[in-house]
Amino acid sequence: MRKLKEILYKVAIEGISGSTDLDVNLISIDSRNIKLGNMYVAIKGAKVDGHDFIDQSIASGAKSIICEVLPKTLAEGVVYIKVDDAREALAWLAANFYDNPSSQLKLIGITGTNGKTSIAKLLFDLFKNKKLNAGLISTVAIQFSDREFKATHTTPDPLTINKYLSDMVEQGVEYCFMEVSSHGIDQKRVTGLQFQGAIFSNLTHDHLDYHSTFKAYRDSKKILFDRLSNSAFALVNTDDKNAKVMVQNCKAKIYTYALHSYADYSAEVLESQFKGMLLKINQNEIWTQMLGEFNAYNILAVYATTQLLGHDKWDSLKSISQLKNVPGRFQTFESPNKIMVVVDYAHTPDALRNVLTTINKIRTQNENLITVVGCGGNRDQEKRPMMGAIAAEFSTKVLFTSDNPRDEDPESIIEQMSEGVDPVYFKKTISITHRKEAIKVAYQLSQPGDVVLIAGKGHEKYQEVKGEKFPFDDYKIAQDIFSKIS
Repeated sequence: MRKLKEILYKVAIEGISGSTDLDVNLISIDSRNIKLGNMYVAIKGAKVDGHDFIDQSIASGAKSIICEVLPKTLAEGVVYIKVDDAREALAWLAANFYDNPSSQLKLIGITGTNGKTSIAKLLFDLFKNKKLNAGLISTVAIQFSDREFKATHTTPDPLTINKYLSDMVEQGVEYCFMEVSSHGIDQKRVTGLQFQGAIFSNLTHDHLDYHSTFKAYRDSKKILFDRLSNSAFALVNTDDKNAKVMVQNCKAKIYTYALHSYADYSAEVLESQFKGMLLKINQNEIWTQMLGEFNAYNILAVYATTQLLGHDKWDSLKSISQLKNVPGRFQTFESPNKIMVVVDYAHTPDALRNVLTTINKIRTQNENLITVVGCGGNRDQEKRPMMGAIAAEFSTKVLFTSDNPRDEDPESIIEQMSEGVDPVYFKKTISITHRKEAIKVAYQLSQPGDVVLIAGKGHEKYQEVKGEKFPFDDYKIAQDIFSKIS
């Protein structure tokens, strides 16, 4: 329980009706969860306007209301606080209510199109393996102190973030690694958080359905670095041309990592096979169980972060060599008849190209590379023909199928992917709407020694169709299908 006047710190207030000397026992943005003594924050969403439920929240016991538009009639005994931006207000309210937990641990934010999930999870796993008390807020899960919670968004809402950070502080967590999405930044979910460091992985074509332009997408990511203090660090991948933009006007200490250009932290892939790869990191050779240039970037970012946090170099390298793939990120198994199956989250053109290139560098070209891939519905349509083109060019055979069609017709999505295929490669492609059937056909087409890539969903264990989520686990389904010996 906190005093209203205490949690209003840094909130941009336009007007107040009532006394702020009031107890607030909980903050909520859902009127259905309101109880006596709660604060209700009215958020204007894409489909629902929280202002429409102010009366309902008051009837349920709300004693303080945060809103952008005051109701025509003000209820007696209720404090109304008018703000210009309720999302931003919510972020500060949440941070203050939970006593600014981000300042009580070392919070590291990871952003970029590809790699942020892997970097965050690998950092968490490394610190956990070193017996250090660490936390994770990511697409995969929220984890700390041997507790795991299901993640619903890449970057949760401010109340959820601060509640988990507060719990982490209570449990003695010293480090927390957090994915920071462009949506999360744009929607003010990370406003008010104090980051000890921020990592930029890369920026490619994605989320233009939300941001409209690449510049808007890039600029939303940049905000994370703009807000860093002069006591924090910024670690950026200088092989990506957007890295320089990210740290323009950044007050933090700037460090760089790269595979193909000069940087503070550098790496080189010396050898690759499906069991792992040999890396040279700042002149030190290590064997890692992961593979692919994209994972080399992720590992390098992890190593650099350990150094910037003051950890021993040799201990960090040893710990890195023990790390395993993040679930759904280049996750492999070999079938009884020696078919190599790769499950990967690749859902952007660049990510798909990276995975296919990695596989092609390892295989001897005597084997076939069969790719099962789809694109999500209600998302950026521009990338669909691009992904179709990449899949067809770099695979022996491609099966276009459904991903999470959501409200769209999966066959229409597949048609859009097919439109990007060069006529030279068109005979390589097959369209099978049902994803499980597509995986079965991939199995039927494959021979011992072949490689089958199942791309797009990775760690997701569901398929979303018409607002419903149905159980669907690429890795498990593939294991069941490929366990048969033909």
